[in-house]
Amino acid sequence: MAATGYGYYRVTIFFSMFIGYMLYFFNRKTFSFVMPSVMEEIQLDKDDLGLITSSQTMAYAISKFISGVLSDQISARWLFSIGLFVVGGINVVFSWSSTVTMFSLLWFVNGLGQGCGWPPCGKVLRKWFEPSQFGTWWSVLSCSMNLAGSLGPILVTVLLHYYDWRTILTMSGVFCAAFSFVTLILVRNEPKDVGLPSIEMAPKKGAMRRNSESTLSEFLLSPFLWVLSLGYLVVFGVKTAATDWGQLFLMQEKGQTVLMGSTYMSALEMGGFVGSLASGLISDRAVARSGLGTYGNPRHGLLITMMAGMYVAMYLFRVTVTPEIPKEAFWVQIIHPVSLLLGVSEKEIWILFLGALFGFSSYGPIALFGVIASESAPSNFCGTSHAIVALMANVGAFLAGLPFSTIAKKYSWEMAFWVAEVFMGITTILFFLIRNMRTKMGRREKMD
Repeated sequence: MAATGYGYYRVTIFFSMFIGYMLYFFNRKTFSFVMPSVMEEIQLDKDDLGLITSSQTMAYAISKFISGVLSDQISARWLFSIGLFVVGGINVVFSWSSTVTMFSLLWFVNGLGQGCGWPPCGKVLRKWFEPSQFGTWWSVLSCSMNLAGSLGPILVTVLLHYYDWRTILTMSGVFCAAFSFVTLILVRNEPKDVGLPSIEMAPKKGAMRRNSESTLSEFLLSPFLWVLSLGYLVVFGVKTAATDWGQLFLMQEKGQTVLMGSTYMSALEMGGFVGSLASGLISDRAVARSGLGTYGNPRHGLLITMMAGMYVAMYLFRVTVTPEIPKEAFWVQIIHPVSLLLGVSEKEIWILFLGALFGFSSYGPIALFGVIASESAPSNFCGTSHAIVALMANVGAFLAGLPFSTIAKKYSWEMAFWVAEVFMGITTILFFLIRNMRTKMGRREKMD
């Protein structure tokens, strides 16, 4: 009976969080999805757009950090549901506004609500699923973002043929707020809430048990915590720049259509869906084979490979995509047979391939950074560890807003994406060079 009970609640809770976080992400990106339509109605320059997106990102960083640190003291289902309701309500109010000041203020509040989404998810996953499955289920839940990001641009593009952008934001906000009541009913914080025994989360290795006694200062002085944080800052910042500005880059400097830009974004998110899922499955197998030691981490090999993939995808996107692509280009000859088979131009196939490659290579590391931060920390600072690296990631996302758009305004989108590409390449090389550093955070033991 216990096994049956676990199965029922795991399925119900997981799918409630999956759909709920999908709505979180969709309503986080609605402004980006309708940005071209908003610009047709309201005069907005690149600095205005950057201010609006950065205001949300700043609030999201603050809110997610606080929610992560306090996650053990807050009811997960209430935190998750309240945030979902706030996000939906703000989208409705946003649709009534018309000034940059109100857009920025409301999107800041949207960011505060967004921060209440992922920390409760991580807390519930730790309570309901076995430690050996942690990376896999973390990655599967992360795929909710990719599903929303891939379907979102296409759905919004279709809806814009029938409704204006204000109506679309209102509909998405109402649905999001309504679903918050569903999650409040279906999500349960832990097995004990429904009369089931708790899942034993005690770590298998002695070193991990010893680290559980680390003090806050010992934890914060761990070099790997800050190496991980800086790596996450760059990866998340570069990924955010690509998802927020990639569509405009294609349209304004690469000479592509609105539909091509939306399709590229969808391909990026679909690639991210596969990348998130693969990162958890493959890295969990690596951990099962090698175990978690004091130096290095079995997940690092996949992490570095995917980061290198981000760099390659960005370089090819910036260099090979042009308004008029020469037929003699090397990649045109390679994909020509596929183009004939599908009845689609080589240019379209190539742009979609690069989008999928970047999505696969960027969402995988995002999932891995969170998992590694949680499992490398002392058991009494797992939530704080993820909160810190997530805060740094959102600092990167903030830099991908107004500062990134300012570079594009002063120089070009080409220059802005080249800067992001350089940072990505340097970070990948540094992570390769320090791949065998001490990864266990907290107190050093003689056995180390």
